[in-house]
Amino acid sequence: MCRKFLGAMSAVCLLNVGSPALADPVTLPDLLIGVTQGFLEFTVEDYLATSQTEGRYEIEVNKLDPRMYMPACDKELTATLESPAKPIGRVTVKVRCDGASPWTVFVPAQVRLFREVVTTTRPLKRAGIIEPSDVMLRERDISLINQGYLTTVDEAIGQKLVRPMVADQVITLVHLEQAEVVRKGDQVVITARSGTLSVRMPGEALSNGGLNEQIRVKNLNSQRVIKAQVMAPGQVEVSM
Repeated sequence: MCRKFLGAMSAVCLLNVGSPALADPVTLPDLLIGVTQGFLEFTVEDYLATSQTEGRYEIEVNKLDPRMYMPACDKELTATLESPAKPIGRVTVKVRCDGASPWTVFVPAQVRLFREVVTTTRPLKRAGIIEPSDVMLRERDISLINQGYLTTVDEAIGQKLVRPMVADQVITLVHLEQAEVVRKGDQVVITARSGTLSVRMPGEALSNGGLNEQIRVKNLNSQRVIKAQVMAPGQVEVSM
């Protein structure tokens, strides 16, 4: 993935870094922001495609110290995702020069991913059973939701609330008494992910699990039993 990105960015890097018009040392903030923005756009697009996640995203690269200076780089800059494993939320991109005078800069950024999630249409009482008129889909930034969210109203209807809720509030797993989206015996798709590379294989859930919970899953190809994270109904993920 990094090589594909470098190919797309080579013209930018050569114009900005290898140009003889730039003295040594050169100021880098604008170049680093541009490289980081392009890298994150490529990485997020690849993540959404490989994980089959629908949504729109916004990328905001943090401002850098305008007094930052580094030796001019005589090679293409490389960019990699330093943290976290998924390019969502607060991220850090490592931009590196492997030239005659090597250097590394860590650039912070924010990636907001907007998806249609289940929210309340009115205030709801604790211990109430969710009715179809109580919920609807609205677009929200899921990078701010740490407790699991629902993407279809059917996942919420019939569930019992364990705490009161206000109108227009995102329903998360902590609000529901029964929130299993994968149940023992369900056929699931296991996604083994390493960075932006992923491999899919059939599996069988060996226990119940809610969104973002770890459950035991049997890989039907290898017959191995592994632990995987529930990502959606019928979808689990394991890091390689």
